[in-house]
Amino acid sequence: MSWSAFEVCLIDFVWLFLSFSFFAALLVHKLAKRLPQKYQTCRLNVLFQDLVRYGKTKQNLKRDEWLCAFDVPKRWFWHFYATSLVWNGLLLAFSLNVTLRHHLYPTWLTGFINMLSGSLHTEHKAPPISTVLLQLLLWSHSLRRLVECLFISVFSDGVIHLLQYLFGLAYYLLLGLTVLCSDRQTKASGPLLFQLEWFHIAGIALFIVASVLQHQSMVLLAGLRTGKSGRVETLAHRMPKGGCFELVSCPHYLAELLVYVSLSLVAGGLSLTWWLVVLYVFFNQALAALLSHDHYIAKYPSYPASRKAFIPFVI
Repeated sequence: MSWSAFEVCLIDFVWLFLSFSFFAALLVHKLAKRLPQKYQTCRLNVLFQDLVRYGKTKQNLKRDEWLCAFDVPKRWFWHFYATSLVWNGLLLAFSLNVTLRHHLYPTWLTGFINMLSGSLHTEHKAPPISTVLLQLLLWSHSLRRLVECLFISVFSDGVIHLLQYLFGLAYYLLLGLTVLCSDRQTKASGPLLFQLEWFHIAGIALFIVASVLQHQSMVLLAGLRTGKSGRVETLAHRMPKGGCFELVSCPHYLAELLVYVSLSLVAGGLSLTWWLVVLYVFFNQALAALLSHDHYIAKYPSYPASRKAFIPFVI
C-alpha cells in the first residue's frame, strides 16, 4: 500500500468540496444557535435551516408557505437505496464481466471514470479485489437499508427538501463511480482470491459490526411507534432508549460513519479518495445528529445529560 495523496484528481476535489460544505453548514448551525432571537428568525437563517433540516427537526421551523412547496415526504428515503441498489448492482455486474469474461467496461462508463480520476488509460484492466469487495459491500448495504425503509422503519409525515432529495439520488450515483475511480489508484495482479490482504478482512469485520449496530438502532426506533404485536400505534416522536441510544442520540448515524470507515479499509486504508468520502460522511452525519440531539433536549426535559449526539463521550 502507498499513499495516493500526490495524485489529486477531480473526484477528490468533489468530495473535498462536499466535506467543506457540510463542515461550513455545521459551523453556521452552531453559530446560529448563539444569535439573538430576532436574527434566528430572519429569512436568511430560516432558508438555511430549511435546507439542512428534515423530518422531526423541521417540524417546529417557522417558515413562509412558499418554502413548503419544496417539501417531499421523508418516507421517500427508500428511493435513495433503490437507486443505489440498481446503479451499484449494474456497476458490479460490469466489473464481474470484466473479471470473469475479460470484456471491457462500456465506453460511456470509461469516459466518466477517466474524467473523474484524471486517468487517460482506456485499455482493458481487470478490477482488483478491493474494487469488487467495495461494490459488493456497498450493494449489500443498500439492500439492507432498502429493506429497513420498506419493512421496518415507521415513517411519520415528516418531510425533506426537494434539493436534499435530489442530492441523495445523485450521491449514490457518485459513490458508485468513486469506487471505480479508486480502482485506478490500486495496483494488483493475479487471481482475485490471491489478492486478499489483512485489511480486507478487517474492513469486512468492521462493516458487519457497523451494519448490525445500525440495524439494531433502526429496530429500536421503529419499536417506539409499534406495539408488541408489531402494529403501528402512533406516528408521534418519542424519546429513544435502549441499546447504544443510552450513549448517543443517533447511534444509526455513528454506524453509518463506521460503515464508510470499513469501506476505506477495504479500499486499502491509504486511499486519499476514500478518506475524503469518510470526511464528508463525518460532517454530514454530525450535522444531522446534532440537529436531532438538540430536538430531543428541547422536547424532553428529562433527556439524559450524559448522552452525546454522535460519538460516545466526545460529540
